[in-house]
Amino acid sequence: MSVHEDIHESANDTSFLIIGLGNPGREYRNTRHNIGFMVVDQLAEDLGCKLTKVQNKAIIGNTRIGESRLILAKPQTFMNLSGSSVSSLRKFYKVDLANMLVIHDDVDVPFGQIRMRPGGGSAGQKGVESTIQQLGSKSFPRLRMGIGQPPGQMDSADYVLQPFSKADEIELSEFIKKASKAVHCFITEGLDAAMNKFNPKN
Repeated sequence: MSVHEDIHESANDTSFLIIGLGNPGREYRNTRHNIGFMVVDQLAEDLGCKLTKVQNKAIIGNTRIGESRLILAKPQTFMNLSGSSVSSLRKFYKVDLANMLVIHDDVDVPFGQIRMRPGGGSAGQKGVESTIQQLGSKSFPRLRMGIGQPPGQMDSADYVLQPFSKADEIELSEFIKKASKAVHCFITEGLDAAMNKFNPKN
């Protein structure tokens, strides 16, 4: 995007697309893989936004923060096909990649930690992998929600499809609320500010 385009857009209406990754269906609702959905639900609650519309293979809600238009989305395609919904939503709403945030679980981040980043590979996360393939780009912001490593010899694919442990559930609500605040910061202050405030200091 050129400087002129950026000025033109901000003078009128900047759109942000916030996408939480997960699997549809009651049986997956409280699993680790669905923490992206949980953050979008929390953000919707915090903003008084209803997620009731079905569009581009996703459940979405529309709201505003200040001058910015905000689209919240939960793709309903199953995790490994998320990219088709993400790509079509981005095209429909004409959102710049820098204003599209994908929220997903990450086994390489300790439980309870947030890692925001401007882009990069998928690190094996199937929803992110699908999104990269469909967009043809790795340059979109991520909010990586730490779920920690599987115990013992458990396979990661099994681990992410299990509910959070009782021990983790104690902290889960605050973790998700913290993530919602990080998304709000991303929209109002930018990615660098959100990274500085919410990423671990190490």
